[in-house]
Amino acid sequence: MSFAAVLRILGLLLAVFSLTLLPPFVMSLIAQDGAARAFASAFGLTLGVGILCWLPVRHIRRELRLRDGFVVVVMFWTVLSAIGALPFILADNPHLSVTDAMFESVSGLTTTGATVITRLDQLPMSILYYRQQLQWLGGMGIIVLAVAVLPMLGIGGMQLYRAETPGPMKDNKLTPRITETAKALWYIYLSLTVACGLAYWLAGMSAFDAVGHAFSTVAIGGFSTHDASMGYFNSPAIDMIAVVFMLLAGVNFSLHFVAWQDRSVFGYWRDSEFRFYLLLLSIVSLVTVLGLYLTETYDRWQDALVNGLFQAVSIGTTAGFTTAEFYNWPGFIAILLLFSSFVGGCAGSTGGGIKVIRLLLLVKQGLREITRLVHPSAQIPVRIGDKTVSSRVVEAVWGFFALYVASFIVMYLALATTGLDLMTAFSAVAASINNLGPGLAGVGAHYADMHEFGKWILCFAMLLGRLEIFTLLVLLTPAFWRK
Repeated sequence: MSFAAVLRILGLLLAVFSLTLLPPFVMSLIAQDGAARAFASAFGLTLGVGILCWLPVRHIRRELRLRDGFVVVVMFWTVLSAIGALPFILADNPHLSVTDAMFESVSGLTTTGATVITRLDQLPMSILYYRQQLQWLGGMGIIVLAVAVLPMLGIGGMQLYRAETPGPMKDNKLTPRITETAKALWYIYLSLTVACGLAYWLAGMSAFDAVGHAFSTVAIGGFSTHDASMGYFNSPAIDMIAVVFMLLAGVNFSLHFVAWQDRSVFGYWRDSEFRFYLLLLSIVSLVTVLGLYLTETYDRWQDALVNGLFQAVSIGTTAGFTTAEFYNWPGFIAILLLFSSFVGGCAGSTGGGIKVIRLLLLVKQGLREITRLVHPSAQIPVRIGDKTVSSRVVEAVWGFFALYVASFIVMYLALATTGLDLMTAFSAVAASINNLGPGLAGVGAHYADMHEFGKWILCFAMLLGRLEIFTLLVLLTPAFWRK
């Protein structure tokens, strides 16, 4: 492993990330909200550490190897999460402990949306903006990671498209160079953010709220500038705008690229994962709306429709926005919504969860095994669309699922040792590993009351879910570090 090359990238990464602390610093100076010193100190520390890492190895130009790539990817989230926690520690409001600041930062960058901060409406404007910006930057990092970087390492949801995607996505590359791919994804991501922000503003949000919520909507993050989340605005128009952009952000960004390049939306419908994604969300939305109306949770069917549809899409895509205390809804509906987050968004999206393409392959593999019981000698391929999926990809999906379940059980049991009731522990792990945010029972509103050890477990769960299980766990194996 080339530690010098990795250190050089880390230094550059920190130097670039330090620049993202300038917008909230300037905002704090203008608003005079008392947080400017915290952002200035965090900027100086981050830039200084970045330069110290970069200077000794600045002339090294070695090509990164496979192992280096894994280390860089994991560092992207772990080191930046630690640096991102600085303003929360240094600020007077909120003045968070190291554990709480780390939890908030990890939650933001992984676009989970779980929070330990209460009374958001009383926070300085610059801190509120910074939380939203963390999620937006994390969302962009996820897209580039999932579509451009992880396939180069041979893992990740996009790797499943090897046998399926035609044309511009052949061999998992939208364009010939990774820099061009990242640039194309950046334009799409930025365009969606601008469109979402304008739509929110026109629907009645203030400019500040519109920008902040556009950041977290397109990133499928779930952070809000208000304690009541989207329910603060009490606007069906805003809720439906959020539904549209959450749906778009949960779609494979490669499909957005092809649609933009071909000036046609037909490519969406030709994609098997996209169709399955819409089918699952439609079923969950229908059951939720009917359940709310039939149980008389809402007196008017219009209220049941708006709130049910919003929460089904928000939880199903792992955005985690709320318009109501869904964790207090009838138990069947609350559990259904939590389980829908296990599926999450499409591969190559900002959504969390197992990913739709993996579930689709698991279903197809299960049906194949049932057919084999009837016809033991038959050769039955697993197909996505009109393409046959290789056995290597199917094995990788089963491996991912096995590690996912094993990791979930271990963290669930570990969290239960902190004294949490089983429903709170289960939903907290589920909401974290799926990058959802809000859970049920004791973590429905926030995570402030959790034991410190439990918060560190959930930080690990958030990183594990965001890094597609394999990427993080491979660094914990002795074989990875052997020469």
